[in-house]
Order: sequence, then structure tokens, then C-alpha cells
Amino acid sequence: MDRNPSPPPAGCDQHEVDLAAGDCIGSTVYSKHWLFGVLSGLIQTVTPENGKSSSDDEEQQVELDEDMENEICRVWDMSMDEDVALFLQEFNAPDIFMGVLAKSRCPRLREICVGILGNMACFQEICMSISRDKNLGQVLLHCLCDSDPPTLLETSRLLHTCLSQKEAASIWVQRIREHPAICDSVCFVMSSSTNVDLLVKVGELVDKLFDLDEKLMLAWIRHGATQPGDQPQEGSEEQPAFRIVPCVLEAAKQIRSENPEGLDVYMNILQLLTTVDDGVQAIVQCPDTGKDTWDLLFDLVCHDFCQADDPPITLQEQKTVLASVLSVLSSIYASQAEQAGLKTEKADLPLMDSLIRVLQNLEHCRKKPEASSESNTEETKTCDLTQDDFHLKILQDISCEFLSNIFQTVTKETVAQGLKEGQLSKQKCSCAFENLLPLHSPAVEDFVKVLREVDKTLASDLEEDFPSLKV
Repeated sequence: MDRNPSPPPAGCDQHEVDLAAGDCIGSTVYSKHWLFGVLSGLIQTVTPENGKSSSDDEEQQVELDEDMENEICRVWDMSMDEDVALFLQEFNAPDIFMGVLAKSRCPRLREICVGILGNMACFQEICMSISRDKNLGQVLLHCLCDSDPPTLLETSRLLHTCLSQKEAASIWVQRIREHPAICDSVCFVMSSSTNVDLLVKVGELVDKLFDLDEKLMLAWIRHGATQPGDQPQEGSEEQPAFRIVPCVLEAAKQIRSENPEGLDVYMNILQLLTTVDDGVQAIVQCPDTGKDTWDLLFDLVCHDFCQADDPPITLQEQKTVLASVLSVLSSIYASQAEQAGLKTEKADLPLMDSLIRVLQNLEHCRKKPEASSESNTEETKTCDLTQDDFHLKILQDISCEFLSNIFQTVTKETVAQGLKEGQLSKQKCSCAFENLLPLHSPAVEDFVKVLREVDKTLASDLEEDFPSLKV
């Protein structure tokens, strides 16, 4: 209920109360005066370094004073508030942070400054201001070459935030296109870092870049690659070049063992690579790369995802990463994988088993759940189900495409082995046919021809159930 306002604290007159209120940043309780003091102190931490003689060791790292660290970390936390972020912008704090990043040799201070900018960039107006600042943009891209993992992580987070805002994204994509060395830096991180949090953030950055700009993705695929007709210079040792696919694989292997949830982003990067011919060739042309990619993804399908003892609903959690994995495997399989030294025939049976299990579990996931509580609105439930149906449909389409490719090449020996060991049965074949027909009729017909040579009775039973297959 309404009441009169509380009186000012004892010992304070109205003038002091008004001053205190005027010192607050926006609607927060944070003090402008205190923030001015922290930023002024931040400037002072950098200024003395400029006066050192050229004989000083420029590579020596500087430790951050504990009190200053505590205060600037408070600013880092505060910068998540829009009022504080806007006040920092008005106070030209990004210029101060740019000076710190350009001059300071203190890794912790650099990390915090990029982190504050990352929080500020979450707000569209500030994001555009940061993005349009060419000098700050150059400094931030240089931070991607930093040797300090926490700074690299915060820089990746900041750039990903900017790339996620449509108007700012084009600025950063163009800027990154003009700096091919960034590809080297990112590849080095992916191929050598054991910091899983950093690998996930760098992966999210690469994934976003490739999703936004195919030309940039093509440039990174070709970066450092030997072109047809190139000859090494006589007497020179050929320098090893970074390759995007091996680097992505190395990061994926590291993440798989320590943070399986973060694997999704690297599988999506591989899937994006397979959307262009150069990307597929980058995977399959090199025997080692093709085999490493196939082995990792095949192992994920056969041992990590959608296992026989998993509840069908588990597929809901795995649908996006599994769709990416199967899509890449299917691309390799369909691109004459023998050129990569692969013998896919041995993989046909376990892959058919896994793909049919995916299709079986999809049927369970598509069943609409009953209303679980009255608190959920019909509109919200419809939206969630529609989104789930969309992702499940993608997974179904990829699985069917892959399974149809296998059906067209499967041998009589493989089918016989599958029937003997239980990977194939009438129930499983029926599930496969229900999903493949009528779109993939030729593949199903080819499979039935092979099946008829192995088990005429089963082939006849399936033809009775699916009349369109009868000759």
C-alpha cells in the first residue's frame, strides 16, 4: 500500500541526500565518483610503463596490484548493467581500455579490459560504437594473437558478441577478411591449446564467421594450402602450413574428452566446411586428414551418440550435434571416400544399425507430450514443439540421405551378416523403408534386390507390407 517516503538517514541534511542521489549511475546504486577514481587509476597503471627506457625488457610481464585488480573486477561485474555500460561509453572508457591493450604488459589487466568491452558490446548501441572504431578494432584483432589464454578467451567472446549483431557483423567480417594472419592464430589455438573453455569460445567464433561469410570460409580453407603447380624453392625447407581441418579435429578431440557438450560447435564447423566443394576436398584429398575425420566421427556415432541402451528421449539432447556428425560422414561417404584411404564397406553394418536406431528413436521423440502443468501456455508449448520438430526433421533428412547411400552400395555379405547378428531384422527394415519411401525408392529397391538373394522370405514379407516395391 502507498506510504510516505522514509526520512533521510540520521545526520544527513537534504543537500547531502541530493548529492548522493546525483552520484548514482542511472537507476543503479553505483557511484560515478568511485568509477571515475577507478578509471583514473587504470590510466596511471599504464602511464609509468611509457616512461621506461628502451633498455627495459619489453617482454617482461607486469603483475597487477591486488587492490586495483579487485576494483577493476568490480567494474567488470558492473558493466553487465546497461546504465553502467552506457556511462562507461559516455566517459570514453573504450579509449582508455584501448590504451591499456596497446601498452600494458600485464596479462590480467588486458583480460579484464577486454572482458569489460565484451559486456558493453552486449548492448546494441555500444556494440556499434565499438565496432565502428577502426583503431579499437585493430587493437582487438591483435589481441587474437595474444599468448595469454584468458585474454584470448575474452577477445573471442567479444568478437562473437559483435558478430551476433547484424549491423556490426559485416564490419567485423570485412575486417577479419583483411587480416589472413588471424587464421594462423586461430588455427594455432585450436591445434595446441588444452584449455577447453578457450577452445569452445574460439570454436564459437570460427563457427559464427563461417556461417556468416562463405568467402571468408573459403579463404581460410585455402590459406596455406599448396596450389596445383606450386613448386618448392630449390634449397629451401618447406615450412609446415596450418590446415583448418586438422586443427578443428585436434580441438574436437580435446573437447570430447573433457567437455562433450562443447563438441557441438566443432561438429557444426565441419558440417559448414562440407557445404562447399573445397571444404569436402580439404577433408578427403589428404589421406591422413580424411581418415582422422572419418575415424573420429564414426567412433562418435558408434560409441557416443544414440546407443542401444540410451532412452529414446536422449536423442532430443543430441539432435543438433548428431545431425552435424552424420552430415559430415555422409559427405565423406558420398565423395568416393576411397581416395582418403577409407574402407567404408566395413562401416556399412554399424552405420546402418546406428542410422535405423536414430530413425526409430525419432518416432518416440515426435510424440507430443501431454500438458505437464497449467503454468505453460499453449503458445509457448506450440513454439517449443515447432522448434523441436524442425531440428528433428533435419536429423531425419540427413539420416535418410545417408542410409539411402549405404543401401545403394551394400553387399550381400554385409546384409547376411546383419541378419545373422541382429543389426538387420524385419522390424528395422520396416522402419527404414517407412522413412525412405517414396523419396528414396531407388535405394530401397536396390537393397531389396540384395536382400532377396540372402533371405527371400523376408524380402517377400517386406514387399507385401510395402506394395510399391513389388515389380
